[in-house]
Amino acid sequence: MNTFSSITTEAEAEAIKQLEQILNQENSQLKLVTANGEEMTIPDSVCCVLRQVVQAMASDKNVSIVTYNPELTTQQAADLLNVSRPYLIKLLEQGELPYIMVGTHRRVKFEDLRKYKQQRDTKRRQLLDELIAESQELGFYQ
Repeated sequence: MNTFSSITTEAEAEAIKQLEQILNQENSQLKLVTANGEEMTIPDSVCCVLRQVVQAMASDKNVSIVTYNPELTTQQAADLLNVSRPYLIKLLEQGELPYIMVGTHRRVKFEDLRKYKQQRDTKRRQLLDELIAESQELGFYQ
């Protein structure tokens, strides 16, 4: 994992702000220009990641970049969900999260894990909103 600190010089901070403005422009097609003048169009997928990194850095946040294989071990998947491996195994066995077998080992596709986490987080937010609304109706919040 690579972590980039938010500690920057004043000149770097200004350059990051300018880069953020450029990246936020609608329909801007970015190009990379090498020292010898060669140009290459930056793919949309790379621009999207670059935009997220620059926005975080412009907000003075630290940035970590982690790469994953398309298929994760159960321990890697548990770590990403911030749950124990036995709990993850229970989710797999209950059919909450799809998996594949590679020999005798379970593997979780990164995309399936990402979708599950997004759905779980959305469901948690909805439940919390409902709990807050009920508490307000009962007069616990004034």
